[in-house]
Amino acid sequence: MSSSNDVVLVACRILMSAIFIFAGINKISAFSGTVGYAASMHVPAPWAGLRFSVGFQTRIAAWIVFLYMIPISYFFHTFWALEGAARTNNQIHFMKNVAIMGGLLILAANGAGRASVDARVSKK
Repeated sequence: MSSSNDVVLVACRILMSAIFIFAGINKISAFSGTVGYAASMHVPAPWAGLRFSVGFQTRIAAWIVFLYMIPISYFFHTFWALEGAARTNNQIHFMKNVAIMGGLLILAANGAGRASVDARVSKK
């Protein structure tokens, strides 16, 4: 793999991790409400952002989050059953999730690259 590919994979990991890290911070700041809502919807803890950012167990994490996002997108963003502003808002979130899922498939297929914890671990 060329060094330019490594730079692209690092950028991909950082950009992909940002949404999960910021969402996690927002969820922690409203922890009791988040826990109640997540528990009611059977949502697991947000761990993916940090794993992607450092490139730790990237392929497996990408597959897990990709598969997790399928039902989350379908059940949480039911734009097809809504009208007006609610429909538009949920369609945007649904399509955002689809785009994230595309990035996750890239990470699942290519791994984290040479500038990652995964690469350091595989050298040992």
